[in-house]
Amino acid sequence: MPDEPKTSYYVSVNHGIIRDVPGDSNEFEVLLSKDELTVLQDLLQNLRQEDNYAFRRAAVPYKSADHDDAAEQFDDGTIRLYRYLHRVGSAQTQQTIEQLGVLSKLENTGYEDKGYGDGSPTNK
Repeated sequence: MPDEPKTSYYVSVNHGIIRDVPGDSNEFEVLLSKDELTVLQDLLQNLRQEDNYAFRRAAVPYKSADHDDAAEQFDDGTIRLYRYLHRVGSAQTQQTIEQLGVLSKLENTGYEDKGYGDGSPTNK
């Protein structure tokens, strides 16, 4: 079975949109089949839903955002999205994501760093 043809798209993570022509300078170029486009649309939709959930949870004054499930879900969705963009992205997209260091930053929570769980008064 031959590979499905792929089309160039431009993804704005900030705006959560996919275009078939370049728009603003912060877009990532990706090359997608129809099935891959559906995966990307689902990832963006899930991220929007997780963002809305995290936004609603942010207003709860007694709930620490540090280990909040809403924040963790948003982070997981963001990681999945950037990993996917890196995988299907153009060479420029892959290079930009690598230069941003966004994948390693999102995977490193920093919970092992001094100040977490060591009785620090700033960790309340």
